[in-house]
Amino acid sequence: MSELNTSNLFLRDAIFSDTQAIADIYNQYISKGTSTMDRALKSADDIQGWLDDFTDRELLLVLEKYDQIIGWGIIKKYSDREGYRFACETAVYLDENELGHGYGTYIKKAIIERCRELGYHHLVAKIFSENTGSIVYNKKLGYEIVGEQKEIGELNGKWMNVTIMQLIL
Repeated sequence: MSELNTSNLFLRDAIFSDTQAIADIYNQYISKGTSTMDRALKSADDIQGWLDDFTDRELLLVLEKYDQIIGWGIIKKYSDREGYRFACETAVYLDENELGHGYGTYIKKAIIERCRELGYHHLVAKIFSENTGSIVYNKKLGYEIVGEQKEIGELNGKWMNVTIMQLIL
């Protein structure tokens, strides 16, 4: 892959007007059943609900290319239990038409840096075990596989395994 041209990209915190674009991208993955256990399509109001419920250490970043949102990443707390306050879950979703250009890596690197700034020590990524592309991508960014949850969820009559990956900062 050639070096990513970032001159036409703008990465920033999500705001209210981004919620429909975030939902549209996420709904691509919900519909295909390839990357999330969510089954109900999301609306802009659903995404706004996420934003409203976030603590000061949770966030959504959006990536714009030529003023069009093409992807987003999330940092969310791992647990409500105080002992887990230094752990978070991370995820990135790209518009299907923008896969394979390095945009996901661009977002994830920014997510990792924001995790540092927010005082996180342990980052978790949960990935469908059959999604080898996402597993390889996270490994390249320093995440390591720490386990696999067998048949943790069911999608369309099929039991799904989830690979758990971590990055220690």
